Amino acid sequence: GASLAGDRRDGHGLPLVLVHGMGESRTGWDRVIAHLPPDMPLLRHDLRGFGESTCDETVEYDHTDDLLALLDALGIERVSLCGLSMGGAIAASFALDHPGRVERLVLVSPALAGWEWSAEWRALWREVSMAARAGEMDRARDLWWRHPMFAAARESEGAADLRREIDRFAGRQWVRDPQRKVLPDVDRLHRLACPTLLLTGARDFADFRLIGDLIEGTAPQVTRIDYADAGHMLPFERPRDTAGAITRFLGD
Repeated sequence: GASLAGDRRDGHGLPLVLVHGMGESRTGWDRVIAHLPPDMPLLRHDLRGFGESTCDETVEYDHTDDLLALLDALGIERVSLCGLSMGGAIAASFALDHPGRVERLVLVSPALAGWEWSAEWRALWREVSMAARAGEMDRARDLWWRHPMFAAARESEGAADLRREIDRFAGRQWVRDPQRKVLPDVDRLHRLACPTLLLTGARDFADFRLIGDLIEGTAPQVTRIDYADAGHMLPFERPRDTAGAITRFLGD
């Protein structure tokens, strides 16, 4: 029910798979990739229904299943895996479901699958979704851009790039998203066996701050870097620091 678009860079060692967040595409990693070692092998794709990837909206799916199918199709047995926000939830779920396939895990301002979102988050999401369902997609994109979790990003050098990502977002997930319901991953964080780097911003939205605290306190092998002056979108706000932290972690 989908066709996935992406790009791959060969190099030395295990590939680093980069999973983007909600309202973005794989190009959201451009600013980080610019600071990664040029010989680091990379794989990134547009999630189903995002960017250049297509989807059949009548087919129930799971992003982790798509990632597994992608790696199998490319003959990649083991990876380092990095996800931002929604992509962090996908990466964490994949590492929990397929521990033998993930050498190291990087979670950047992660969400979690099956998370019980706060009333404030749900109200903000509902406003965006209602605009999209009314056919006012430009208004929905503008509301998303003004979301409090992007406050620090709107002040950063990467603000224009983030705005372009949002403006290119088709927005179909705000209208209808047949993603399969799953049990909460928070209940199995203690089984996250691989070494994990957790990158967070102290100015992030409260839900993500709580998720970060739970991961740090529950998963057994977590190294956390919390940037005091940063928010949710570290690849746009702090791309050099994000790339440096990832490079050092993968090189340990």
